[in-house]
Amino acid sequence: MAKRSIGPRTLLYPHPVLIIGTYGPDGRPDAMAAAWGGICSSRPPAVAVSLQKVRQTYENLVERREFTISIPSTDYVREADYFGIVSGRETDKFAATGLTPVKGDRVNAPYVGEFPVVLECRLLQTVEIGMHTQFIGEILDVKVDESVIDADGKPAVEKIRPFIYDSMRQEYYEFGDALAKAFSVGQELKK
Repeated sequence: MAKRSIGPRTLLYPHPVLIIGTYGPDGRPDAMAAAWGGICSSRPPAVAVSLQKVRQTYENLVERREFTISIPSTDYVREADYFGIVSGRETDKFAATGLTPVKGDRVNAPYVGEFPVVLECRLLQTVEIGMHTQFIGEILDVKVDESVIDADGKPAVEKIRPFIYDSMRQEYYEFGDALAKAFSVGQELKK
């Protein structure tokens, strides 16, 4: 099948919508939306997020070395977008959105109380990459709302209802239905 080159771009499907929580220099809770991120290690469990140096969250992370990642549900797409378009230097984003900053149990960083999944992270290392710095954090704890846990004790993505970002179209999308069982459907092709 023919492919059309569109050049080097920040294109990857899907981009997660991650809300990075930190405390600012004055101790005020701050949060920003980031889409350049994902799991980067199983042992230790770690996540990486890439931020531009001009962001307040960048300064907060360098100073405090601890952060949270809150995963919003589709109910909060407006608030999550707001966290990405307003600077924490001039605005108390939690007050403006009416969302609740909750101090992490394992780290000195706030998370968004209304969002169903939270990762508490301690900075392991940073990597300079062009106009971004990648912050790699060890996941010290994951908190999940009781309402999104299934009978098997595991979080259910259809109850969490996270959403994704399309960097080419600058739009948010919902997830669809389960497609197949991982590490199983491919077994059909084994010979």
